[in-house]
Amino acid sequence: MDKSRYQKGLKLLEKIDGKAGENVISSLQDICPDLAKFIIEFPFGDIYTRDTLDLRSREVATVAALTALGNCLPQLKVHLNAALNVGCSENEIKEIILQMSVYAGFPAALNGMLAFKEVLIERGHEKCF
Repeated sequence: MDKSRYQKGLKLLEKIDGKAGENVISSLQDICPDLAKFIIEFPFGDIYTRDTLDLRSREVATVAALTALGNCLPQLKVHLNAALNVGCSENEIKEIILQMSVYAGFPAALNGMLAFKEVLIERGHEKCF
């Protein structure tokens, strides 16, 4: 195992996803620790550490993609939190999800917006709606 790649990825996972990322990794330890290692090394150790896009831009793209896919609600919620953690505003995230209604359809946007509502409630932001 490339320790530096793993360590870089773990550090960035903690910075971006915080407890949610830690929970994902922990949930894999008893069934497939290799998948947890791959998640830390590849997306976070190799891709997120590239310097062409900042973390905010990467999370905008990720929220859009996961919303458009429409079948990734647990992962979408992790990345909605991450987007807030790296500086996206609530209104920006709402617009990203709304934009996906044009390209992915209303069901995907509806599911995405309801997932975002859950995230906001979990973060204590109920007053926002």
